[in-house]
Amino acid sequence: MALLDRNEWYDIARSTNWTPSYVSEDELFPDLMTGAKGVPMQAWESYDEPYKTSYPEYVRIQREKDAGAYSVKAALERSRMFEEADPGWLSILKSHYGAIALGEYAAMSAEARMTRFGRAPGMRNMATFGMMDENRHAQIQLYFPHSYCAKDRQFDWAHKAYHTNEWGAIAARHTFDDLFLARSATDIAVMLTFAFETGFTNMQFLGLAADAAEAGDYTFSSLISSIQTDESRHAQIGGPALQILIAHGRKEEAQKLVDVAIARAWRLFCLLTGTAMDYATPLEHRKQSFKEFMREWIVGQFERTLLDLGLDLPWYWDQMIHEFDYQHHAYQMGIWYWRPTLWWNVAAGMTPDCRDWLEEKYPGWNDSFGQAWDVIIDNLKAGRTDLTLPETLPIVCNMSQIPICAVPGKGWNVKDHPLTYNGRTYHFNSEIDRWVFQQDPLRYRDHLTLVDRFLAGQIQPPNLMGALQYMNLAPGEIGDDAHGYAWVDAYRDPRSKKQAA
Repeated sequence: MALLDRNEWYDIARSTNWTPSYVSEDELFPDLMTGAKGVPMQAWESYDEPYKTSYPEYVRIQREKDAGAYSVKAALERSRMFEEADPGWLSILKSHYGAIALGEYAAMSAEARMTRFGRAPGMRNMATFGMMDENRHAQIQLYFPHSYCAKDRQFDWAHKAYHTNEWGAIAARHTFDDLFLARSATDIAVMLTFAFETGFTNMQFLGLAADAAEAGDYTFSSLISSIQTDESRHAQIGGPALQILIAHGRKEEAQKLVDVAIARAWRLFCLLTGTAMDYATPLEHRKQSFKEFMREWIVGQFERTLLDLGLDLPWYWDQMIHEFDYQHHAYQMGIWYWRPTLWWNVAAGMTPDCRDWLEEKYPGWNDSFGQAWDVIIDNLKAGRTDLTLPETLPIVCNMSQIPICAVPGKGWNVKDHPLTYNGRTYHFNSEIDRWVFQQDPLRYRDHLTLVDRFLAGQIQPPNLMGALQYMNLAPGEIGDDAHGYAWVDAYRDPRSKKQAA
């Protein structure tokens, strides 16, 4: 076989379906785990993955990727990147590692479910490689930040975050558990590999690698690039599965899976990537705004992918695009104000030049978010940092687990979208979040947000300090302004500075 071209033996080698004799087919592949939705096995055998590879090829390529990433890390061990990097960039690293590293282990479990219960031989084959990919992604994203722990203990949250009740970690777990761990093999193929990875993470990692190189962090750039090339391969698992579902009359079910997954991914993506691109990335390194990025990559490319497969755009597509103008700005104001509840220091991104850039990219920003930041800046100039810190917790969305927020100032549109179900009132950030809940209330009804737990008396003492203890945030880990409020000096009257001197 080694002397043959791969295309001469690949299809035969991965055709591993068989007729069981000791158990029934339903026992071997229970529908609860496969999610085959009544599509017969013969139909699944037509599954044809676009990205084909063999095990020897996979091992050779992965070995080269690891050798490259670890070699770059070793070569730059004595560089002063950490000491000389912009604090905003370090905050991006901390938030990324904490939110993503152990999430890769969740994705590994999801790939393992497809490996065992995928109905298509090709799906099981590619998911086997995907499972090894995700294990590698978790390990390498735990190893790389470990060397920074001695310099800054916030980097320890790469490993610690998912073992805590910190609200951002709860939000990430809630999303990943829903899309990755509590679904059937077919649902995972659609929601994880197609909607989440093809639609969001693959594009994010491309941009993140480029931003890292631009910022001079070649270690992180090499790491992310090695992960992204894996993502681009196993992200192809979902497309052929969708084609089979649609061809056999399951379009409505497939459409719902895609719509729910995009809605859930968008909230987390908006929080992490939107704030990083438009606020934490140093101004001189910003190539495009988050809105421009979303329109080019997510709307421009993913929209075509959906339509080419025969799916419709999600019913909320236009509303989501409208949120490009404001939702991540609202999240940025929220994470900066509630910075003591985070494991990274938040870069305000509020120098006069940054504000000019934001107004250019988002016309009207100054009349809405800018007005709210003006109050914060005036308090900081007056030495009243205490007025820029929270005393309690905000209302949290029962779906995203992220605070409910939108546009302040002119154009105010902050609104709760409540729903009463079985005598309990749930609160949502938008009609989209509420709609996701309504698709499967039993899946979500018993979960308590951080604020629900606070009101239920689970957090003691019942104040912000009690909440920080509950979130496992220790001294030296609690977030603050990334630049030590140095940016506020740009707003002070130069004459006042001279008189003070």
